[in-house]
Amino acid sequence: MSKLLLTALALGVAATATAQQRTDYPIQAVAFTKVKLADNFWLPRLKTNTEVTIPASFERCEATNRVKNFEMAAAKSGKFATTFPFDDTDIYKTIEGASYSLSLYPDKKLESYVDELIAKVGKAQEPDGYLYTARTIDPAHPHAWAGKERWEKERELSHELYNSGHLYESAVAHYEATGRKNLLDIALKNADLVCATFGPGKRAVAPGHEIVEMGLVKLYRVTGKPEYLSTAKFFIEQRGHYQGYDPKSPDVWKNGSYWQDHKPVYDQREAIGHAVRAEYLYSAMADVAALTGDKKMLASVDSIWNNMVSKKLYVTGGTGAVPGGERFGGNYELPNTTAYNETCASVANVYWNQRMFQLHGDSKYIDVMEKVLYNGLISGVGLDGKSFFYSNAMQIKNSAVFKESEPARAGWFECSCCPTNLARLFPSLPGYVYAQKDNDVYVNLFINGSTDLSVKKQPVRLTQQNNYPWNGDLKFTVAPTSTAEFNLLVRIPGWSRNEAIPSDLYSFASPITQQVSIKVNGKPLTYTVRNGYAVLARKWRKNDVVEVALPMEVRKVVANPNVRDDAGKVALQRGPIVYCAEWKDNGGKTSNIIVPAATTFTAAFKPDVLNGITELTATVPVVKVDAANNSISTVQQILTAIPYYAWANRGKGEMTVWFPAKITDVDLVTQKVEEKIVAK
Repeated sequence: MSKLLLTALALGVAATATAQQRTDYPIQAVAFTKVKLADNFWLPRLKTNTEVTIPASFERCEATNRVKNFEMAAAKSGKFATTFPFDDTDIYKTIEGASYSLSLYPDKKLESYVDELIAKVGKAQEPDGYLYTARTIDPAHPHAWAGKERWEKERELSHELYNSGHLYESAVAHYEATGRKNLLDIALKNADLVCATFGPGKRAVAPGHEIVEMGLVKLYRVTGKPEYLSTAKFFIEQRGHYQGYDPKSPDVWKNGSYWQDHKPVYDQREAIGHAVRAEYLYSAMADVAALTGDKKMLASVDSIWNNMVSKKLYVTGGTGAVPGGERFGGNYELPNTTAYNETCASVANVYWNQRMFQLHGDSKYIDVMEKVLYNGLISGVGLDGKSFFYSNAMQIKNSAVFKESEPARAGWFECSCCPTNLARLFPSLPGYVYAQKDNDVYVNLFINGSTDLSVKKQPVRLTQQNNYPWNGDLKFTVAPTSTAEFNLLVRIPGWSRNEAIPSDLYSFASPITQQVSIKVNGKPLTYTVRNGYAVLARKWRKNDVVEVALPMEVRKVVANPNVRDDAGKVALQRGPIVYCAEWKDNGGKTSNIIVPAATTFTAAFKPDVLNGITELTATVPVVKVDAANNSISTVQQILTAIPYYAWANRGKGEMTVWFPAKITDVDLVTQKVEEKIVAK
């Protein structure tokens, strides 16, 4: 009996509903509940998330009246007490993170608190399933973004369906982690209202902030109820049909491109608009294409992914170059000093790339996901677990005038979507490590730990031992209960195959000198590569050992010439980690550092620096200004580079990811101009 059918029966859903699911992702991820981590890089972060980030998020939801909004909605009395109508989602996302976390670290106190919150959410729900505190507290005077009637401003402002989407995601996570249905029942009641309200012959809308589509798909997977999938598809197909927009207008608000409503999704070929909304939409398109067999939708999302990876992705995996609208810019528009790179966009990018891998089985999607995970995502949270970046800069240049504008991590934001999004992403990480398809077992991420699989009904334990990402020596122990024949597919990362990114957007300045080697039980193996995976096909016996050696050279990365801000510059990468220089290690400045082509670096692990990092050092020329003599010169100095994710944990100051390879010009900026910029 299938897992989906068992789940459906447990929920009291008719078994026939599941029979309507005829297609799905060809490759299925191994569930997060089946993977136990034991490494020194991610496990401490997951523990910090459990012990610090999640409690801090709940405390801040209480202190900022997000919880109070639900209490007032239940009482039908009071005044909406926060700023945005989507503030409800911070509670949903933190419950989602806590639910994942409970499966890793059982905690009766946390479980009890979550149940108390769920009870408050349930009491705030209206009898027909509607759940939106910004209206329910005082229906006669709803939030200004909400409109006078339900759903009236859903396309642009209200976020009613966005709230529902995060509720659904949270409810499924809670149910899968705990087996309890208290939040799931609330979500299903709301989803039934949404499906009764929207659809052919009923109300139509392209949700202004996508995620309800992803959430409905998750509810469909749990229940098998076809209305959830068809409504998700309906919402996706409503894009590009609103006549109130001028499709020829360059204004992203007037033409609808800000929320991906400028043309039907089947005609979209470019990553565009608000990056978080976009990547939630593209994730949902992948879901629906997989579950319905919609090849036209698949072709569209494939094209959009190619556009993003070849023209709109930062070297750290960040997306959303333009602060105005938190959106993708034009092709190759990737500025450094004004880079936006919202942390939530990195979360969404992880979701999207996981789905693309499950569709196609190509390692390039995991290569991008790994780049995001180890760089642009974890840069969003401080090492303390309770300070955050909303946006993630690529360069900070200081002057006396700009001191107050230097970025610093914050404990919370008025719009605090990013901290709570991280709270839910971290503990779900075990679900991204492995995947299966028939006789193929995929190893996608290199994280110490173990998983118990069933391959053709044969129990198999797979254990990883490594010190990744600092060391490239990987060890896998394969332990079937009896001899088993299957394919172990180990990802050979693009960075170890001279591929900085699966496009020509970035490349390595020189080829790698070492090759990836693989041994099985101590004997060198000649292996074949399929879609970026080493295919190890054999009859596996208990405690067979696979050893993979990935070359961990320091690489210089160069950008496509069309990326104007990176012309003549190099970035530094070792393994999956992208590096930066920070003021703290480099005499108070980084904007004066030059990295010539012939520079060689030394890598050394520093256990007492920034919770343990591999640090890069080299002797390079730096520009010095002699103010007394009104002159400049270059001197030799030690450059120290740290992982990009670790910057801004030791105070404010300069930082840079891209270094000029030589001096081609000197930019003189007067004090008067600087003051003018600040005033602006």
